[in-house]
Amino acid sequence: MNIWSDDKTSAAEPDAMNTPFAVAIGCDEAGYELKELLKRHIESLGYPVTDFGTHSTAPVLYPDIALAVATAINAGQQRLGVLVCGTGIGMAISANKVFGIRAAQAHDTYSAERARKSNDAQILSIGARVIGTELAKSIVKSFLESEFEAARSGAKVERINAIERDGHQ
Repeated sequence: MNIWSDDKTSAAEPDAMNTPFAVAIGCDEAGYELKELLKRHIESLGYPVTDFGTHSTAPVLYPDIALAVATAINAGQQRLGVLVCGTGIGMAISANKVFGIRAAQAHDTYSAERARKSNDAQILSIGARVIGTELAKSIVKSFLESEFEAARSGAKVERINAIERDGHQ
């Protein structure tokens, strides 16, 4: 996928698929090494990356990292995010506590693609202790290159949003 257009002569509005967008990334200590690899991979795909930590293998409270990434996405500072922990579960649960965020754990490319296309997920969460590096790179690429299919799934996502707005407990 070409994420930006080299055609400077067009007067048309830039196509969303051809405009680079910022990607937030974060991890806990279990995901640190994979996060560093994925950060370079995402940059090699042409996306600017903002790293929300952690920046070492020292133990951290992963919910704080997930909160920082989710908050940045809600604020419009980044469009999508990638979170890495041991399993991907804790990061996804934590990010989903932020109002308006849809974080999906995926350990295969199809699920990552569907998270974007069917659920308009803004955050991908993966487990460094669950998948290898090459698969992780493929999953992230699938997630970043997929777009929400509003015509097919818009009503379903709006219903999810309504449930959240209504504060069902």
